[in-house]
Amino acid sequence: MPKYLLTYHGEMKMEDMPSDPAAIQEVMAVWAAWYESMGDALVDGGAPIAISSAITADGAIDAPAQLTGYTIVEAADFAGATAIAEGSPVLANGHTVQISEAIDMG
Repeated sequence: MPKYLLTYHGEMKMEDMPSDPAAIQEVMAVWAAWYESMGDALVDGGAPIAISSAITADGAIDAPAQLTGYTIVEAADFAGATAIAEGSPVLANGHTVQISEAIDMG
């Protein structure tokens, strides 16, 4: 079954992250519910990303669109991966989800 990389993009500021333990638990519960809803389709829950940059072949550093995290899923097709992505909690924060099919090189 094909694997898909879901990458999250948007502006994430550390001051926007909850610091109250109850608020952190609430956010974690939303993510846990989404992961559970995927069942066996979830390959890697991923992680949030705090900072990123890009390096070109000539060594120049460029600031790409803010990458804020990722998840890896399996789905029968692109439409199935899109349906999974539509449940991502990041969408409620105004972020976007990019869906990319990983090419099986094996």
